[in-house]
Amino acid sequence: MPLRWCKVPRMKRHSFSIIAPVVIAVGALAQSGNPASAAVPDEATAVTLAENALAKVYGKKKIGSERPFRATLTKGIWHVGGTLYCKDKQGNVITNACVGGVAMADIRQSDGRVLKMGHTK
Repeated sequence: MPLRWCKVPRMKRHSFSIIAPVVIAVGALAQSGNPASAAVPDEATAVTLAENALAKVYGKKKIGSERPFRATLTKGIWHVGGTLYCKDKQGNVITNACVGGVAMADIRQSDGRVLKMGHTK
């Protein structure tokens, strides 16, 4: 069955063309101030996005060896970084007490876009 255009009286068309954009704009403004509508609402989501992006560049094994990842939110940007592991003289695994680097990524909270990523030395 072919589609047919229905005829709407001119006054109704004009009213709709004015009201619809206003309703859409008010809805958008209401959502923009709501933190629950953020694409990356919490640390767990930020870490998951960062791990996935970093694994594509550095490999799953390398990124997996730097868990747990931690994320902090500053001015709408999630800063995500891994944990540095090394061994002491007795061969015990220790964290953050040695020279080396970890994977890191910056992710925009509003849309989940990875802004930058890298690996420190």
